Order: sequence, then C-alpha cells, then structure tokens
Amino acid sequence: MVSYALQVPSEYGYVLTVAASSLFVNTLHFFLTAKARTASGLKYPIPYASQEQAEKDPKAYAFNCAQRAHANYTENLTPFLGALLISGLHFPTASAALGAVWVFGRFWYALGYTSSGPQGRIKGFTLSLLSDLSLKVMAVIASVKMLPSA
Repeated sequence: MVSYALQVPSEYGYVLTVAASSLFVNTLHFFLTAKARTASGLKYPIPYASQEQAEKDPKAYAFNCAQRAHANYTENLTPFLGALLISGLHFPTASAALGAVWVFGRFWYALGYTSSGPQGRIKGFTLSLLSDLSLKVMAVIASVKMLPSA
C-alpha cells in the first residue's frame, strides 16, 4: 500500500468559504421556524401541526412549511458539503461558484417556502438542484482523477 499526500489547490480557500457560508442558511431556518412556531402557538416538543390543525389554522400550516423547509435543508446539507469539498480538490473555482449558487438557491428556497407555501420553494429548489447535481458529477470526476494509475 502506497501512502498518498493530499495537496489542496491554492484556491481551495474559496471552497471552504462557501462551505462555511452554507451554515448560515441553518441560522436563517432557525429564525424562520421560531417565528412561525411562535405565531402558531404550537409548543415544544411538537415537531409539526397535525393535518387537522394545519387545515384549520393558516399559522399552523405556515409553521409546517417552515419546519419542512428546515428539514429539507438538513437532508441536503451533508451531500452538498461532500460534493463541494471533493469537487473542490480539482475544480476549486468552479466548485466555489456552483456552491455559492447552491447557497443562494437554499436561501431563496427557505424564504419562498415560508412565505408562499410549497409553490414558493420551486425556483430556489431548481437553482440548488442544478448546482448540486453539477457538484456531484464534478466530485466523481475529481475522485476518479485521484485513483492510482495501473
């Protein structure tokens, strides 16, 4: 077995800056969800309003939208960070740019979903999805480039 020294490109700082900025999307979700929870009157530890509550009370429905938007962000953050950090090893500038698009898309998604319900998330979702898929393809290419030659 041969050891492998990993050297990051000088532009990798851009990748790390985007990765760090993506964590502030969680902070946005915290505030949006807390505001919706307070308005709905739903107390901890209730994770979601029931379907009955949401159908009767627009504030309970809005809380569910905020809570679901936050859950979707947490479901997508780990794969995004993995793809960003791996792809950035060979494509640091392009990865950072696509990562910034993902972060912007997730902000748009959060604000749209919490203000307009499920339809409000579509544009932010589309933007983040396209950048996410591109990063995943680039991560595979970067990984293959690191395989030892036969």
